[in-house]
Amino acid sequence: MKSICVYCGASPGADPLYADTARALAQVLVSHNIGLVYGGGNVGLMGVLADEVLRLGGEATGVIPRALVEREVGHTGLTRLFVVKDMHERKAMMSELSDGFIAMPGGMGTLEELFEMLTWSQLGIHAKPVGVLNVNGFYDGLVGFIGHLRAEGFVRAEHAALMLVESTPEAIVRRLQAS
Repeated sequence: MKSICVYCGASPGADPLYADTARALAQVLVSHNIGLVYGGGNVGLMGVLADEVLRLGGEATGVIPRALVEREVGHTGLTRLFVVKDMHERKAMMSELSDGFIAMPGGMGTLEELFEMLTWSQLGIHAKPVGVLNVNGFYDGLVGFIGHLRAEGFVRAEHAALMLVESTPEAIVRRLQAS
């Protein structure tokens, strides 16, 4: 595994633990010689994660739509920054550049990106592992809801199992590497 795409908030969130975990994930990525692919912003958890990867000597590749360069304050110190036309191009390029995916705490965009990668995996568009870094139970409700979707007959067990869930950076990276 050479690169992992991390989806996370353009906000730091309410709990400082989220930023601490982003820094810890950066350390795990760099220690495993895995490059970061992410949304290219310099704010929120995105900025914390990218800054720490770079500080530790790792590679950080950002992909950001032109319309968000100013809004998300595009990171200018990255190893590589791709400015693309729109969100569709962003997500496709991030997928192409990555060997796996991790969703950290974030908002609607993070969820949308997570579910798109899970759906693409379900449909056989890619065969890359998709993980959720469940920081302090952040995704417990989502994990429960996926169970509800299974119980109601909308998601098969094998498709629900595509979402790998771990609570620490080391555990989620190792799980993706093993998949």
